[in-house]
Amino acid sequence: MDLQSLTLLVEILDAGNLSAAARRLKMSRANVSYHLNQLERSVGAQLVRRTTRRAEPTEIGLRLYQHGLAIQGELMAARESVTTLGQSLQGRVRLSVPSGYGQLVMSEWLIDFKRQYPGIVLDVLFENRIEDLLRDEVDIAIRVIPEPPQNLVARELGPVRYVACASTAYAREHALPTQLDELQAAPVVTAAVIGRQLRVSAYQGEERREVVLEPTLISENFLFLRQAILAGLGIGLVPDYVVNDDVRRGDVVTTLDDWRLSIFGTQMFMLYMPNRQHTRATRTFIDFILERARGTAAGAAQDA
Repeated sequence: MDLQSLTLLVEILDAGNLSAAARRLKMSRANVSYHLNQLERSVGAQLVRRTTRRAEPTEIGLRLYQHGLAIQGELMAARESVTTLGQSLQGRVRLSVPSGYGQLVMSEWLIDFKRQYPGIVLDVLFENRIEDLLRDEVDIAIRVIPEPPQNLVARELGPVRYVACASTAYAREHALPTQLDELQAAPVVTAAVIGRQLRVSAYQGEERREVVLEPTLISENFLFLRQAILAGLGIGLVPDYVVNDDVRRGDVVTTLDDWRLSIFGTQMFMLYMPNRQHTRATRTFIDFILERARGTAAGAAQDA
């Protein structure tokens, strides 16, 4: 067994299957399969259970995978210590952020980070996918979800509060809903999961209710939803950060404020792989974002 074999095992399990690992390693699938068979023969045990779609580690395969990650991390740290000696912090961070939160809240944080660490390359994806968040060589993902996946490290960034709102022009011409059930008859503008009913959870003290809605306008682009709300197309159900500035200016009003509303979840999480050895750039980025998120949450608590 050598370092190249351990690296191959790590790439296969990180990629999820032999074909994806072959693309990462710029090898043929047959070549990857051959080297994996040679490694298993040298160890004397099966390391990976292969199906047509997935590659899952056996118990001994998982142990070797963890050793491989640790060795890769030490090698990466050694290279960094040599290449960055006497230089500013350098590296690359690939980040996946939600379209709305990423553009409306995190954009300023990311720009400030780049100003402070110009040598670090930020590769930012604006997307809302939940499945296989970190499969496409993404270091960190930010998501609003009810519960974080058990196979990922989850760091809380703060609560997410949804509001029911409308433009002041819409409110002058239409009665705003004052009861949860009235939302069912209102033209609702919001995000939803394609192919699923929109179920809005509402909390008031110990009471919890759920309302099933059929929105008139659906999009995962929250900047577009904000424009639709300002245009008076209906009652928006969006996170408060989408319309906070508009509410302060008096362009948007909220309703059903006694209820705490939720569609995708009530908490924002930073997610990353538990066994992945982070570079100095990634560790620095994680600490920076956590600090900014805590500062934002503390400011919001003072304003409340």
